[in-house]
Amino acid sequence: MGKITGFIEFERVNETSEAPLTRVKHWSEFVQSLNEEQAKVQGARCMDCGIPFCTTGCPVNNIIPDWNDLVYQQEWRAALDTLHSTNNFPEFTGRVCPAPCEAACTLNINNDPVGIKSIEHAIIDHGWLKGWVQPQPPSRKSGKKVAVVGSGPAGLACAQQLARAGHAVSVFEKSDRVGGLLRYGIPDFKLAKSHIDRRLAQMEAEGVEFHPSTYVGEAGHAAEGLTVRTPASLHEDFDAVVLAGGSETPRDLTVPGRELEGVHFAMDFLRQQNQVNAGARIDGQISAKGKHVIVIGGGDTGSDCVGTSIRQGAASVTQFELMPQPPASENKELTWPDWPLKLRTSSSQEEGCERDWAISTVALEGTDGQVQKLVAVRVEWTRDPATGQMKMREVKDSRFEMQADLVLLAMGFVSPVKEVLSAFAVEVDGRGNALADTERYATTVDKVFAAGDMRRGQSLVVWAIREGRQCARSVDEFLMGSSTLPR
Repeated sequence: MGKITGFIEFERVNETSEAPLTRVKHWSEFVQSLNEEQAKVQGARCMDCGIPFCTTGCPVNNIIPDWNDLVYQQEWRAALDTLHSTNNFPEFTGRVCPAPCEAACTLNINNDPVGIKSIEHAIIDHGWLKGWVQPQPPSRKSGKKVAVVGSGPAGLACAQQLARAGHAVSVFEKSDRVGGLLRYGIPDFKLAKSHIDRRLAQMEAEGVEFHPSTYVGEAGHAAEGLTVRTPASLHEDFDAVVLAGGSETPRDLTVPGRELEGVHFAMDFLRQQNQVNAGARIDGQISAKGKHVIVIGGGDTGSDCVGTSIRQGAASVTQFELMPQPPASENKELTWPDWPLKLRTSSSQEEGCERDWAISTVALEGTDGQVQKLVAVRVEWTRDPATGQMKMREVKDSRFEMQADLVLLAMGFVSPVKEVLSAFAVEVDGRGNALADTERYATTVDKVFAAGDMRRGQSLVVWAIREGRQCARSVDEFLMGSSTLPR
């Protein structure tokens, strides 16, 4: 619980960041983790609240009061062990998680929650610095083999847990490098790829085998140059298969002019920049340099497009959101300890971006096949008294145009890649996700399991880690009859 009066004595101290005008000149991380004394003070603020809602606000159910107290006591090694007991990769969540735990913190009633995410960040960075993060190979082998399809946070968490249980785990990834969304979706300035690489080295020492540039499915759907593993071959060679790919089918914009050059899905744009940062040379790279950029979509992916565009040297960046502008602050009496809807400004948006809400794009226009203009209208939302659903209608005489040399579509994702699930003959739910519950994570096909975005749909890294861990336990039970792995 930290210091019994710490929440009265000490104020919240946020992590420091490099100034926007400086950080946009490079692709490196710019957030400085708390030093030992700062983390100690933040840990001291954790109060004896009786019911730690933070642990349920956190999808992996981190034992937050315990490691807050251990940091306050300067028991860093014990704090790291406690953190790792529920989270395989706190260096990922400590950087990119939106911290629903802090929204659920009892101190958040007064708008100054404990800096839980910053303490997590400090613990894991301290652990790596001290050399405490070491491989944990199993004491004995089970003789069972598991294939994990997809190397994002769900696949990696599942693979590590299963390897530590003694199973021989092979991870298959269609990209040329392992990491999934962590590798090619999240910009380097938010998550340096060195964090992924050292975890992969740890997992390899624990016995996990990685197979990049490998497409799992039918050969006719594989990109040129990829190794193909069919579902039949995985069924034959492995005792269990886990489908842990992402929700990769983006929501499209069906308006006149969509076919124009300069209109791209966000992930195509972000992936290319991450590949270039990793040393690749891409002919015809999608670039925002010198262009007026419009990002359609107000979520995290849209924000990543903003930060990337600014670093590439965009002339201007504008971000549109279809939904109305959220309130500046939530009504704590109605929302706490749940995740509230309120106005948030990301670090990328702080770097120089115009934002507008309740905007619907109706057309894209251009000449010689190149987009030059975006046409939009303002909309308003009202609640249908009969159904309770929100409905949108165009505001009269609100049509306007904006210069647009590059339009990035960041409107979310609708489903996993259909060809993968259909190749395994896995049944899907109404949204096109693999049909599996959160008790067993088993699909409708024998010895095939599903976890992460492929099962639940587009979500957070921390939810992917949770599902990967829980799925690993279910697979272990399936293979061995029982399991000592945590859920």
